[in-house]
Amino acid sequence: MHNDTGSQYRAMQPDDPPDLLADLKLQTFDDALGRRIIETHIWAVREGLRGATAYELFDGYCQRLVLNGTPLWRAHTTMETLHPQWNAYGYTWRRDLNAIAPEQYPHGDDDAENWVTSPFYDLIRRARDGEDNPSMRRRLEAGPEQRDFPVLKEFFAEGATDYVAYLFIFGDRVGEGGDRSQGSGIIYSFTADRKGGFAEDDTTLMQATLPGLSLAMKAHAGHVIASGLLGAYLGEDAGRRVHAGAIMRGSVDKLRAVIWYADIRGFTPISDSEPGPVVIDLLDDVFEILAATLRPRGGQVLKFIGDAMLAVFSFEEPDRAATCRRALEAAIEATQGLAAMNKGRAEAGAPVANVDLALHIGEVLYGNVGATDRLDFTVIGPAVNEAARIEALCEPLGRSILISPEFAAAAIDGESRLESLGRHALRGVREPKEIFALESGGENPAV
Repeated sequence: MHNDTGSQYRAMQPDDPPDLLADLKLQTFDDALGRRIIETHIWAVREGLRGATAYELFDGYCQRLVLNGTPLWRAHTTMETLHPQWNAYGYTWRRDLNAIAPEQYPHGDDDAENWVTSPFYDLIRRARDGEDNPSMRRRLEAGPEQRDFPVLKEFFAEGATDYVAYLFIFGDRVGEGGDRSQGSGIIYSFTADRKGGFAEDDTTLMQATLPGLSLAMKAHAGHVIASGLLGAYLGEDAGRRVHAGAIMRGSVDKLRAVIWYADIRGFTPISDSEPGPVVIDLLDDVFEILAATLRPRGGQVLKFIGDAMLAVFSFEEPDRAATCRRALEAAIEATQGLAAMNKGRAEAGAPVANVDLALHIGEVLYGNVGATDRLDFTVIGPAVNEAARIEALCEPLGRSILISPEFAAAAIDGESRLESLGRHALRGVREPKEIFALESGGENPAV
């Protein structure tokens, strides 16, 4: 461990005192600690108003502590979030590594041993018991009784001498339900590596300025929660557009896109014969396999329509062929993944699902459609309808992937893998269309 609190750390100069300092006549303060408190508080408020991220706020705060002479070796912060995948996220700051590491914690980790035996868990327990914004201090070099959590023994072994932690509650109580749109609170820990640990001025500075920092962090937490939920429920691109201000009804863009439409064959008999939770479990498995093939290839899931899924790959004209290849590879991978899923489910005695998939290409309208107070960010247009009509031919033609002539023409080098199944009438489409499929053996047969 190094006791040097600043010479090795990356260059950072404190901001020049803002005009507000002069307005408050802070130049008359003789107390250096008081001035540092007010400067740090104003910095946190200003950064919060600027819209700084939690990463930037926490990194900047730790740097300011170091520049103010605090012997900070390690710091960590954790915030609850509201997301179907993640329960919380956090950041670990290390002076000796000259780095800050972001972390995400999935649902289901609440019972993990390293969590329930941690100081943070103890602070949350005390808050739930009614203690207002509990804190903790452990002078690690004072003796084993001060190292009463496993992680504190680890820190001491690495050279840490002092540990403080603070919890700040958002709202009235932790764990009481209610509005969680900005999380329920934030926890910080700070670890020193200087003999004697933190001085009284160090802890006073933290206690006086962390509330302002927490308010700025809370503002960003609300932004993260909103963007995460919009992405989860609308799709990444649609959610980003809505969060950025694309909210007016009738506000649409024209896009050239591959339309990727999938539907479970014979779903009604399954839903009629199986218990609801079993049906939901099957849908979740199917949709996860389908969506997983799209994520790395730039496909955007727009919506789940009962047992069907609509996705698009938007593109600029020079990228048309490459986009079609990615969409086709996603479809092939999906059928292979579904075949493996069905094999496992059949062996377990669970219901299986055969999925039909259509690939089409065309111009669509992408944006807000609906009532004044209930909108849907989606795609509409004849190309979307045609994709659904093509998918309906999968069962009578005995194929799980069907392709429109427009897509086949755009795929270029993918044409060698395609074969024509002849011209077929599509409901609502004036002229019969030539339909293509992968050559025999190019896809896994339906299970």
